[in-house]
Amino acid sequence: MNHREYIANLSYKYDGDWINIARAIRQNEDVDDYHIQEKYVTILDEEYPECFHCLRYPPWLFFYEGDLSLIYKDCITIIGARDASIYAEEMTRLIVSTLKDKYIYVSGLAKGVDGFVHDEALKWARTIGIIGSGLATIYPTSNEYLFEQIRKKDLIISEYPYNVGIRKHHFPWRNRLLAALSKKIIVVEAKMKSGTMHTVNEALALGKEVYCIPHRFNDISGKGSNYLINDGAYVLYDIEQIKEL
Repeated sequence: MNHREYIANLSYKYDGDWINIARAIRQNEDVDDYHIQEKYVTILDEEYPECFHCLRYPPWLFFYEGDLSLIYKDCITIIGARDASIYAEEMTRLIVSTLKDKYIYVSGLAKGVDGFVHDEALKWARTIGIIGSGLATIYPTSNEYLFEQIRKKDLIISEYPYNVGIRKHHFPWRNRLLAALSKKIIVVEAKMKSGTMHTVNEALALGKEVYCIPHRFNDISGKGSNYLINDGAYVLYDIEQIKEL
C-alpha cells in the first residue's frame, strides 16, 4: 500500500485516534489492509485544506460524503447550545437567511443551534456538517433528515472510520475542525461551560474573528455569549451589521 493508504488503514485500526496513529507512524508499524471503500483525504494529499495545516494537531485524514469542493470555499461557522432557546432558533435562522449568498455554513450536526443552521442552510445555501463519529452513525437520531439531505446535496466530514460510534471525547476534539474551517465564528447562544466555549477557544488560538449574539442580563443559557462579548468578541446587534459580515 502507498503512504496515503497506510494512514487510512491505521485510522481504521485505531478507530481514528490521533495519538495512536501518530505513534504508529513514528514506529513504522505494520497494518493490515482494511479494503476501505470510503472517500477520504489525507494530510499528504493536494486536496487537503490549508486551514487544517494551521492546527496544532491537524487531522491525519478525514472521510467524507458529498461535495468536497465546498470545503475550499468561503465558510462561516455558526455554533451554539444543544438545548437552544426559541430566541436562539430565531437568531440562527435570521443569520443564515440574511447571509445566504455569501458563505458555506459550517456546524456540527448536533441538536439545537447546529440543527437550525443546517436546516436553514438547506433552504437557502450550502452547508458542511463536521461530526464526531463515523459516517454510518446518525447522532442525534432526530437529525436523520438533515444527515440524509446533507449527504446528497452538500458535505459531511469526519476524522473517524465509517462504523465508529459515539464517544464523548470525540466531540471536543472535533471542535478544532469547526474552528479551523472558517475565517469567522458566530456564537448564537452559549452557557459558560459548553462545547461552544471550547470551540471559541480553538478559534481564538487560530486568530479567528468571533461574533456573538447578546443575551439578557443573568440569562444562564446565554451567559457564555455575554462573557465572550465582555472579553472582546464582536457583538451582533442589528440586521444591517449582520449583512456586512
